[in-house]
Amino acid sequence: MNATTDRWTRVCSLTDLVPERGAAALVDGVQVALFRLEDDSVLAVQQHDPFSGANVLCRGLVGSVGDVTVLSSPMFKQVWSLRTGECLDAGGKEPQDLATFPVQVDGGDVFVGPAVVR
Repeated sequence: MNATTDRWTRVCSLTDLVPERGAAALVDGVQVALFRLEDDSVLAVQQHDPFSGANVLCRGLVGSVGDVTVLSSPMFKQVWSLRTGECLDAGGKEPQDLATFPVQVDGGDVFVGPAVVR
């Protein structure tokens, strides 16, 4: 494990996550949306959609814009970078970035660290 953060929470096995699909987890009382990519890396952002107010981002669509891996909201289709949480397309509204969470895969288990807020 990486010692750069204080707490890591085991949330699931890597095999529990379907590539290119989201899954929700509760980490220290916070809802997190996890995404396993085709290369078996795992990214995590807040589950709360800041535009709709619903906890639905794990149901969003994973894709790419150029070489940036993105998440599109299932509600109003805003687009964020899955790696940084930066809002790339706010659909004409004020951009709102997402909190991201560091993720490590160790021995086939997925661990999530404390949120990183932009």
